[in-house]
Amino acid sequence: MQGKFIEEKIFKVLMVFSTLLIIIALGTILGSIVVKGLPALSWEMLSQTPKGGFYLGKSGGILNAIAGSFYIAIGSTFFALFVSIPVALYINIYRKKFSKYSNFVRLCLDVLWGVPSIVYGALGFSLMLIIGLKTSLLAGILIVTILIIPVMIRAMDEVMKTVPKGLVEASLALGATKAETALKVVVKQTLPGIVTAILISFGRAIGDAASVMYTTGFTDNVPESIMNQAATLPLAILNLVSSPIKEVQAKAYASALVLTIIILALSIASRMLTKKYTKNKL
Repeated sequence: MQGKFIEEKIFKVLMVFSTLLIIIALGTILGSIVVKGLPALSWEMLSQTPKGGFYLGKSGGILNAIAGSFYIAIGSTFFALFVSIPVALYINIYRKKFSKYSNFVRLCLDVLWGVPSIVYGALGFSLMLIIGLKTSLLAGILIVTILIIPVMIRAMDEVMKTVPKGLVEASLALGATKAETALKVVVKQTLPGIVTAILISFGRAIGDAASVMYTTGFTDNVPESIMNQAATLPLAILNLVSSPIKEVQAKAYASALVLTIIILALSIASRMLTKKYTKNKL
C-alpha cells in the first residue's frame, strides 16, 4: 500500500508539472505576441491593403492577407466537408466500426494527417505544373482541402465511434435504411462533434503556411477571382518578420496577434455551440 501511495504521489507531481509547463509555454508565446504586436495593431492595419512603402514600415495594412486567409479556409472547409462526412459515415455505419477495412482506412488517414504540410505544398506545385494551373486562390483552396480532409474525417470518426451500437441497430430494426440511420440518427447524435471537427479543420486551414507557399502566390491586393493570386496571414507574417526594419517586424507580430485572435474565437465558438446543442438535446 505504501508503494502505491508513493507511486500515486509521483505521477500526481508529474501531471501538475506537465500542466504548469504547458501553461507557462502558452503564456510566454501569447505574452510575446501581445506585447510586441498590440502597439502596432490599428484599424488602419486591419482595413487597408498594403500601400507604397508598407514593407518599410509606412502606411497600409493586412486586409489582403486577412481576406485571402478566409477565402482559402472557407473554400477548403466547404469542399472537405462534402468528402469527410460520407467517409466517416461509411466506415462507421456501412462497415463495422472496428473491422480490418475501417482500421486500415483510419491508419491511412493518420499517416496523411502526419505528413508535413510542406509536402502537400510540393505535391500541389508539381500537379500545377502538370495541368498548367498557375498560382492562384483556386490552387490554394484545392491543396488545403487535401490537407484538412484527414483531420476532418478522423475528428468526425472519433465522435461517431461513441454512438452506441444498440442505437443504430434499433433504428435499422424499425425499418430505417442505413442512409436514414446515418443522416437522421448518427449525424444528429454527433452534431456537436461534427461542428467541432469543422471548426478544427477551419483553424488548421487558416493557420497553415507551407501548403500555400507554392500554390497561392502572394499579392498586395484582395483577390477578385479564384484565378487571382492571394495573400494569407501566415505568409504575411513570414514576409514581415524577416525584415530588418523594426516597424515592419512589429507589423508581423500584429498580424500574428490577429491570427491568434481568430483561432481563439474559433475555439470559443466551438465550445459554445457544443454546449448549447448538448443542452438542447438533453
